[in-house]
Amino acid sequence: MPLSHEHLCTEILTQARLLSSRLEGADLTTPVPSCPGWNVGQLVRHLGGAHRWAEAVVRTRAGEAVPDGDFRDLSAYTREDPAVVGPWLVEGAEHLVGALRDAGPDARVWTPVPGGNAAFYARRFTHETAVHRADATLALGAEFGIAEEVALDALDEWMELGSLPMHFEVHPWMRELLGPGRTIHLHATDTAPEAAAEWLVDLTGDAITWRRAHEKAAVAVRAPLTDLLLIVYKRRPAHTEGVEILGDASLLDFWLERVGFG
Repeated sequence: MPLSHEHLCTEILTQARLLSSRLEGADLTTPVPSCPGWNVGQLVRHLGGAHRWAEAVVRTRAGEAVPDGDFRDLSAYTREDPAVVGPWLVEGAEHLVGALRDAGPDARVWTPVPGGNAAFYARRFTHETAVHRADATLALGAEFGIAEEVALDALDEWMELGSLPMHFEVHPWMRELLGPGRTIHLHATDTAPEAAAEWLVDLTGDAITWRRAHEKAAVAVRAPLTDLLLIVYKRRPAHTEGVEILGDASLLDFWLERVGFG
C-alpha cells in the first residue's frame, strides 16, 4: 500500500529531525564513506539545499527545470557547527513540507522524471532524507534504523525509478544488463508474510521490469529489510555478514554497478 501524501510529508520532517538530533555533539568533519568527498557537515548542507530547491519548485508550480547548483558545490562547508546546521536542516524540511501540504499531491509541477505532480517530491524527499540520514548515521559510527513501511516504500520507489526507460537514453551502458535468464530476487527476512517484502527484478526483456513477488531467480538475496535498502542504495556491501546470496552473485554485482541513484 503506497504511503499517503500526508504520511510522506510527516516522514520528511521525522527524518530531518532524527538527523538533526544525531548531529548534536558530533564531529561534522567526519568523512562520509558512502558519499566520497563529503564530510557530515557537507552532506547536511547538500540535503538542506535540496529541500530548499524542491520547496521552490513546488511553491512556484515551476513548469520547467529549476537550477540546483546551490546544493552541489559544497566546498564552502567543510567545518560546520551542529548547533547551526541542525536547526537549519529542519527549517528547510519544514518549508518543503509546508509547500507540499499547500499544493496537495495532484498539483501540476515540473519533475525530472515522468509524472509532473507534487506527489513526486513528497515521496522522493522522504527517501532522500532517510538515506542521507543513513549516510550520516553510519559515518558517525551509529546504527541506522527505519520504520518498516517507510523502508518498503523506499525500495518500491527505487525499483520504479531505477527501471525507467529514460535511463537507457542517459546511460546507454545500462542496456548491457539485459539478457536471457537474468532475474534477481530480493527477500526481506525480518518482516511478516503480509508485508510481501519480496521483489523480482526481470532483465530478460527489452526493458528493466520489476514486481513484488516470490519467484525463483538467477540470484536471490536474503537479508533484513533495512539491509536490503542500504544494499540497493550502495550504502552497505551485499557481500557482508547477515546477507545470504544464492545463485549467480556476479549478476547481482553487475546490476548494482549499473543501476543506481541517490
